[in-house]
Amino acid sequence: MNIANIGLSRVTLPLLLVLFFGASGARGEEDTASQEVLPAHFPYTKALRPQVEFWKKIFAVYSRYQVVIHDSETMQIYKVLDFRRLRDEEGLDEATISQIKQDQTKLEIEQLRLILFKLQGCVEGMGAESCESLDPEEQKVWDMHKDTDDLYRFREAASEDRLRAQTGVRERFQEGIQASRRYITAMEEIFRREGLPVELTRLPLIESSFNLEARSKVGAAGIWQFMPTTGRIYEMRVNQMIDERRDPLIATEAAARFLRSNYEKLGSWPLAITAYNHGPGGVAEAVSTVGSSDIGEIIRSYRGRAFGFASRNFYTEFLAALDVEKDHKKHFGTLTMEAPLSYDEVYLDYPVPLGTAATCADTDMEELRSLNPALGDTIRSGYSPIPRGYQLRIPSGVAVSFQERYAAWQEEEKARVAALERARQARLAALRQARQARLVSLRRARAGRLEAVRARKNGKRSSSGQEARVTESKARKRRG
Repeated sequence: MNIANIGLSRVTLPLLLVLFFGASGARGEEDTASQEVLPAHFPYTKALRPQVEFWKKIFAVYSRYQVVIHDSETMQIYKVLDFRRLRDEEGLDEATISQIKQDQTKLEIEQLRLILFKLQGCVEGMGAESCESLDPEEQKVWDMHKDTDDLYRFREAASEDRLRAQTGVRERFQEGIQASRRYITAMEEIFRREGLPVELTRLPLIESSFNLEARSKVGAAGIWQFMPTTGRIYEMRVNQMIDERRDPLIATEAAARFLRSNYEKLGSWPLAITAYNHGPGGVAEAVSTVGSSDIGEIIRSYRGRAFGFASRNFYTEFLAALDVEKDHKKHFGTLTMEAPLSYDEVYLDYPVPLGTAATCADTDMEELRSLNPALGDTIRSGYSPIPRGYQLRIPSGVAVSFQERYAAWQEEEKARVAALERARQARLAALRQARQARLVSLRRARAGRLEAVRARKNGKRSSSGQEARVTESKARKRRG
């Protein structure tokens, strides 16, 4: 989502950019005043408003071809870089656009940093810098910080962790809303059963945009972005054959238990939600350090080593996502939603290839992959069978016919496997017999060789005795 460690390289094409100050350059700017009242267990205080309004714009206004340069603490926007013309008018490919976007963003950040340093110099009365003759861009930055009393406000605003770029996700967020309708009803039912607010089922909008294939650089997977260790803690199978983190409904069961555990440990939903990103231990440390459980105070005051931008903004992103999703027609117009998930489940008591299971279910492999996203790559590609004991989802209404075909196939398969086993045993028996015959032959040959050796040795001993007797007789005659 964010642009980090952007490298500056040569720009070989005309930029053809429209650079905007503030939010005025985006199409369809929304009214920032929220018209909806959030549930009481999700407090939305005045202190949180800058973050929430910022994320509403990122989710619903700014395109992935727009980059918002902003202050990471105040969330005020310096500039919006608009790269849509490169796609719409110039027809450039995505790789080229991405490179230009990175280069130009880096350049703009450095230029803003220079402006901030210049303003710091004029505040401190250093050199020839003057705060009386500012150009429009410098005046805009000055006005953004004029109500701050800190003498070093501009220098602090120029630091690497304050001056930040954020790419819009309007397209991805819209796709996430559309994809969510396939699972959201079942997910809400799970959360109701666990006694949790159903609004929490919208967290995947900010975790993964309901992308089943989402995988982070550190190994988190699925719409809830569970790490392997956490997944196993919450009783999900995570191995090469089956990865239940990728199954939205199984992962939702685990997420509900995880969130409930966070709530029981921390005592409020803002803290429990933040702990989904930062960990319950880390949030407990923040509460202890700040001396308050108010999320606004923690966001404003806590600067733990691992409590970075993502953790500070996680709860406010959630509030923004709730607001945008609830009023999605206002932000995105009429959307074509995915149909709710519908399926039957059958228990597999014998391993079966995915293609065979698809035939038994009177469907294709792609449909079974869609219904069973936890299946690993080797199973999905047909190289390994679905293991025994798996609860297979199949299209609704075909469970009976599936069981009949599966049972018939299973009998044939067992007979085939039994025949192969008999043939294998026969080959092994034949090999054992041949080996035994070979051993007997080798023993006989060895015995024959030993007998011949003994015979030769006995013959040598007899000849040596006769020669000794003749020699002794000749010796006696000489002495006599």
